[in-house]
Amino acid sequence: MADELTLDTLKPAQPRKERKRVGRGLGSGKGRYSTRGIKGQKSRAGSHKMPAGFEGGQMPIDMRLPKLRGNTSADAKPVGPFRTYTQPVNLRDLEARFEAGAEVTPESLKEVGLIRSLRKDVKILGVGELSKKLSVTAHGFSASAREKIEAAGGTATALREPKPAKPKRVRAKAAPSGDDDEDEAPQTDAAPEPEPDAEGES
Repeated sequence: MADELTLDTLKPAQPRKERKRVGRGLGSGKGRYSTRGIKGQKSRAGSHKMPAGFEGGQMPIDMRLPKLRGNTSADAKPVGPFRTYTQPVNLRDLEARFEAGAEVTPESLKEVGLIRSLRKDVKILGVGELSKKLSVTAHGFSASAREKIEAAGGTATALREPKPAKPKRVRAKAAPSGDDDEDEAPQTDAAPEPEPDAEGES
């Protein structure tokens, strides 16, 4: 039988951890400098509120190290920090989850559990075969997926048309500097001199 609970037997369910009491004399082992050492920035009040990465005023390591080079502009999608993400859905999943003649939209894809969120774009990929006639509406289609959907008698409607690719800049090649041009005599456009009349000579 458990002991009767009285004031003298009352104790917490878990033993409390005693806090560190500093500056209470040399006999406590934590007196005089209060575990902070002698002088220095870390012995001052407020010294532990420095921002992360602060190194006492010297150049921090995140500024000393070279940065990674690469595509970091918004035009470099989907490379770099501006990368985009789409939820892929394969044709084999549409074949298994939808009946013939059904209308496939992002909302219906979420109902059957093929996508998780409606905030992200949906792209239909051409993995697998499709034998049913479906009206598919999504943000994007791969070329093989669109071909297979239309081959089965269905329609593929894109909610977001792909942006046309920017033409590549082609540098004009400099004309070759040949030495043959220097050897040729320069051509002049001067008119020939008129011949003197016979009457004027006599």
